[in-house]
Amino acid sequence: MYKIANIGFLDMIKKFRIILDEILPEFKEILPRGYQKIGDIVVISLHPNLIKYEKKIGETILKNLPNVRVVCRRIGPVKGEMKEPQLKVIAGEENTETIHKEGKCIYKLDVRKIMFSKGNINERHRLQKQVKEGEVIVDLFAGIGYFSIGIAKFCKPKIIYAIDVNPTAIEYLKENIRLNKVEGKIVPIVGDCREVVRKLGKIADRVIMGFLPGTYRFLDSAFSVLKEEGGIIHYHDTFKKEELFEKPIEILRNAAERNGYKLSEILYKGIVKSYAPRIYHIVIDAKFSR
Repeated sequence: MYKIANIGFLDMIKKFRIILDEILPEFKEILPRGYQKIGDIVVISLHPNLIKYEKKIGETILKNLPNVRVVCRRIGPVKGEMKEPQLKVIAGEENTETIHKEGKCIYKLDVRKIMFSKGNINERHRLQKQVKEGEVIVDLFAGIGYFSIGIAKFCKPKIIYAIDVNPTAIEYLKENIRLNKVEGKIVPIVGDCREVVRKLGKIADRVIMGFLPGTYRFLDSAFSVLKEEGGIIHYHDTFKKEELFEKPIEILRNAAERNGYKLSEILYKGIVKSYAPRIYHIVIDAKFSR
């Protein structure tokens, strides 16, 4: 049996597959081919035929992967607007709170209460390069600070209003503000962004819409907080391959006109990651003016 030490991520994936092949060779074709590691917690998905072996698989991962305290199995999709994961501990401690480090950013969360997508890391870094000094930013779906923490830490915005409907996410956001030493740069607000923006008024130079799917339903709220003269919206959503990028751009154009703005420029458009077969998580940075 392999004991994995200081090796790269791709090598670790390879060893992970070899380890599982060794303990259940008869199920080689349906064994998980990869995993997600958040802090010291590993999250995997299992084929239905492997559920009865979950404890054996979990304990093998716990024993052989470095710096792992808990192994969880996905038991269902993320639920509702609260974005609540459905996970079951299959090895290790029942405590699923962890601290995840991404570059120089620190994120504290409970993986059974809060969703964390490591697949968005490149998008988080890309967005940080776009922010200008002195901007007022409104993050409509802030979560634990996926986008807001990095911007506050590495950019020089005037202020970031970080909104989320999930009170647990906001409590972790407050903790992450402290851990990353960005007090005074982020204002955490718990509530439905559609209600909160009415109180904030038209203050934003830049609006971040890091929610999906169905993000288009919140575009009117994004425009209601955008400055009168216009600004930039980072629009995330999911679309079929054949819809790219005409449909999302048309959605943005129509929403702008409905709210008294015009789409003046597409600054960036790209695929963040695959969301489902032939469906992609995309992002568009769009500039709007009156």
